[in-house]
Amino acid sequence: MVQEKKIRVAAYCRVSTDQEDQLHSFEAQVEYYTKYINEHENYEMAGIYADEGISGTNTKRREQFKKMIADCEGGKIDLVITKSISRFARNTQDCLAYSRKLKNLGIGIIFEKENINTLDSTGELLFTILSSLAQDESRNISENCKWGIRTKFKNGEMHLNTFKFLGYDKDENGKLVINKEQAKTVRRIYRDFLIGINPAQIAKELTEEKVPGCLGQTKWYPSTVTGILKQEKHMGDALLQKTYTADFLTKRQVRNNGEIAQVYVKDSHKGIIDKQTWNAVQEEFDRREKFMEAHGTDRYSYGADCMPFCEKVFCGECKSLFTRHSWRSRGIVQWQCKNHRKDGKVACTNAYVDNADLEKGFVKAFNRLVTDRDKHMERWQQMKSEGTPLEKIRAGQMMEAVGNEPLTRFVPEIAQLVLCEVTVLGAKKYEFFFLEGSRVKVSV
Repeated sequence: MVQEKKIRVAAYCRVSTDQEDQLHSFEAQVEYYTKYINEHENYEMAGIYADEGISGTNTKRREQFKKMIADCEGGKIDLVITKSISRFARNTQDCLAYSRKLKNLGIGIIFEKENINTLDSTGELLFTILSSLAQDESRNISENCKWGIRTKFKNGEMHLNTFKFLGYDKDENGKLVINKEQAKTVRRIYRDFLIGINPAQIAKELTEEKVPGCLGQTKWYPSTVTGILKQEKHMGDALLQKTYTADFLTKRQVRNNGEIAQVYVKDSHKGIIDKQTWNAVQEEFDRREKFMEAHGTDRYSYGADCMPFCEKVFCGECKSLFTRHSWRSRGIVQWQCKNHRKDGKVACTNAYVDNADLEKGFVKAFNRLVTDRDKHMERWQQMKSEGTPLEKIRAGQMMEAVGNEPLTRFVPEIAQLVLCEVTVLGAKKYEFFFLEGSRVKVSV
């Protein structure tokens, strides 16, 4: 007696979200198909392939789906069974491509809800029509979800993923609550930025100290630091709909540049940073943009070390940037006008500047402010009481800095804190412009 060869049957299950009720549906599907295959004598279990919480509109992230296709190609499966076309894929192109690939391998797909077997003569036509309808269904679901989210936005309700930004968790009601440990990092970043430390330097220090980010990573980037400094949620407000889904099939998120209405919610939650500090940081970003525009440069600072003169020294003759040149083996660091030579000819006759002289010049200029602080005090106090958020901070920083004894040596951190720019008037003659508005000319 010849024993009939059993059909190796695999089941594919999927739920489209990771919410608890949907996970129950997922578990029920797995249980159902295990029982279904075992109840058919001519069927042999070839495996249950199941993806949780992954949309059916695109197969790129569906690892179990891809594994099932690979096993079909490897000759491990004779038949695939799934609940419906929408469970298999809501993308018509994917539906047809994969069904035809398996059909060419002699493997059919049974869709229970639609009662279709792709190996049947009428199955291909029905499958094409119904898979197209499934894609339309996906589009409608996507539009309904968007409408629901945007309605919540208009009502001031936030739809946020706290894994994407530092400093907050969600409570049982979905409200933002401060994560105390992460909040320390956020406050540090704002503080460091306002004392002159650039984002690259902040990122370097956080990485070296292995400070965890919002996803636990200890590798920091300047762009991450800048994003944190511009995140309005850190002061308790929320700008909603910064991005939107441009394509329901690919789930591609794009920045919202006015295509969809945005909603700004004030005091939506408790802030980590006070509004004065946050506004001061935004002012500083704006000041830097204007600084670069005025001087024709494309960056405000350079490198991840404390180098207060980089991108801040300009020529008194042609207004060009002075660039830094170093010969470590000889222990020489000099600054030269970027426009010194042009097309092989001397274009600017301003002198080279030794870095040591520039440092001496800063010490001399700063100490003059220390000596003359009483002359400036009234202006600083007025700035501190009536100025913009940034002006208040700059005045306070200078009042504190000049309240100490005169400098006996160059301190890079102090220069980084108070210096705006330097104009080179000659090899040993400079004008120092400070962030709170003072200008001091010195010769060394």
